[in-house]
Amino acid sequence: MGYAHEYADAVLHRGRVPMEPADFVPNWPDGPRKGKFYPAVEPCVLPDGDGLPDAPVARGLLPACASAPHPAVAPDPAGFTLPLLSAMLKDSYGLTGRRLGIQANSDLSGLPFYTHANWSRGTAGGGGLYPVSIYWACGPSGPLTPGIHYYDVHRHAVQRLLTGDVSARIREALGPDAPADALETDQYLILGVKYWQNTFKYNSFSYHVVSTDLGTLVQTWRIWAGARGLRTAPVLWFDEPRLNGLLGTAGEEEAVFAVVPLRWAGERRPSAGTVTVPGPDPAVRHRDVERSRTVLDFPTVRAMHTATTAHAAGRPAPGALAPAAALPVPAGGTRVALPAAAFPDAPVRRTLRERRSSFGRFDAARPLTPAQLSAVLAACAATSLESDADPEGAVRQARLYAFVSHVEGIEPGAYAYDPDTGELRLVEAGHQGAFLQENYFLANYNLEQAGAVLVPTVRTTAVLDAVGDRGYRLAVGTAGAVAQTFYVAAAALGVGAGVALGFDNISFIEKLGLAGGDEAPLLIMPLGNERPRPADFRHEIA
Repeated sequence: MGYAHEYADAVLHRGRVPMEPADFVPNWPDGPRKGKFYPAVEPCVLPDGDGLPDAPVARGLLPACASAPHPAVAPDPAGFTLPLLSAMLKDSYGLTGRRLGIQANSDLSGLPFYTHANWSRGTAGGGGLYPVSIYWACGPSGPLTPGIHYYDVHRHAVQRLLTGDVSARIREALGPDAPADALETDQYLILGVKYWQNTFKYNSFSYHVVSTDLGTLVQTWRIWAGARGLRTAPVLWFDEPRLNGLLGTAGEEEAVFAVVPLRWAGERRPSAGTVTVPGPDPAVRHRDVERSRTVLDFPTVRAMHTATTAHAAGRPAPGALAPAAALPVPAGGTRVALPAAAFPDAPVRRTLRERRSSFGRFDAARPLTPAQLSAVLAACAATSLESDADPEGAVRQARLYAFVSHVEGIEPGAYAYDPDTGELRLVEAGHQGAFLQENYFLANYNLEQAGAVLVPTVRTTAVLDAVGDRGYRLAVGTAGAVAQTFYVAAAALGVGAGVALGFDNISFIEKLGLAGGDEAPLLIMPLGNERPRPADFRHEIA
């Protein structure tokens, strides 16, 4: 077993045995930026894409049983264009509004001040920190000067950090056994994680958090692109040190977590396969200016970086992930049938802009309907992190449990969700509110007031056994992808939602009867109607 097994066990037990350094306190005034700052590089502002026809979010959430085609847009199999890519970046990681409403999160007192403003994004971020850096490697088929461009979320612009076509070098770093769509394009989105943007708050736990952030972002792209008939799937195994060198970053400070190839409309596709590129690789020479005066290093995060980089180019063999698939729900037992999953014809861009966390807003007096619960469960259960470890998305990676408190016609209890039958299988009858609240660390949610609390589990150790330490990004990224689907599905249905990592994982293992197995509860996700007439700041008319 590798170091990732040890780390995964520490994460599961951190509610009872704090991870070192146990006495760490964040220095909030000296925190880093939520993004990177290249002062000497001119920005090129991107089109916002607001004039593009929208697409129904149901196509991206439940592509196999989506609603009827939206009359304003047809699937676009031709590939990405600059307006499409720009709109996807804006809707996923760009700043789309300001959040200033009465809620129960601990940062509420600072939000009225502009320097502490909370800017909303379509993608969820662990702790709202957003440590993923997005780089666009644009080849000759693209609309910009070939090179590496950094996406500046604050200005919705790109900054060219390196000039010259590096797409052949990226293909070589991906390896000859990479999926064909990764080797037949010259356009790539490279996702880097600057550790300090998260470790300053979460210290050793941050490697887990940033792996979740990877999953939320790539799942947003999957939903967004899928609604338009396009496909995005990350490549997670590649020569990481080489790509870190290409970006000019020190791997211990910022590491490439994924490469997302883009099929470009009208591109001159290179032949499948890779060629050896002569000469040394170029490297980005520009450096972002760090805001923090003191940047700390955490040995646990460094050890996880080393463990997950050691065999970064050793792509798993086809079918290697199958033994780590989510276990089927046992037959029999007390079961509750749910209605067929369905979503309203909500547009994907509007839905992403309405996504938010319902801190303290749940209202038990307004129960969920079984149809709402069914739609969210089905969408989450259908979510997997399609990658080069499972290019067809054939392996179901997550199992869903539901702690039902206030759902019309369903008795309170803990249930396992069976996606094959669309039913809830009873695990433990009775009200679960006291258990949920006692095992949640923070005060920003009253979980008993939620209609239901969903809990995704992933067989983390089985994934690590199947594909090695680097599989930690895949296992935890899968939970992040489920979390993003959860948020988007809730927003499409007009119900409140939240996702939290601060809970006693072991208590949930015991409650759900998972002791002795390898299912790891990685998130808790409360779902429910909110109090009517919330006191929110209307940024769009301010």
